[in-house]
Amino acid sequence: METAPTRLQQLLAFYADDPNDAFTIYALATEYRASEPLRAMEFYQKLLDEHPDYVGTYYHAGKLLEQLNKAEEAEKVYRKGLQVSRRAGQMHAASELQQALNQFLGLDYEDD
Repeated sequence: METAPTRLQQLLAFYADDPNDAFTIYALATEYRASEPLRAMEFYQKLLDEHPDYVGTYYHAGKLLEQLNKAEEAEKVYRKGLQVSRRAGQMHAASELQQALNQFLGLDYEDD
């Protein structure tokens, strides 16, 4: 009896078929984030380079860059994401990015 392919295997097959599909690249980055953060970052970077209008990338790429202690890059990604999401009229994404940037900069004044 054959075992069903894992989600990662399926995504890698989709990626092999169409390495330019932004959603597949994003899904792969998400899939790798917990287990292989550097591999995940490669996929986020591909999105940032080749699909700069894919708004969903910026928040998660920024958070992962923070995790990888790449503060300067994280800040750039948040700021670029803010521009892109506002231009796209995606205000929910923009507000999440603004919160992430504020938190990153130590400007979140919420009471703990």
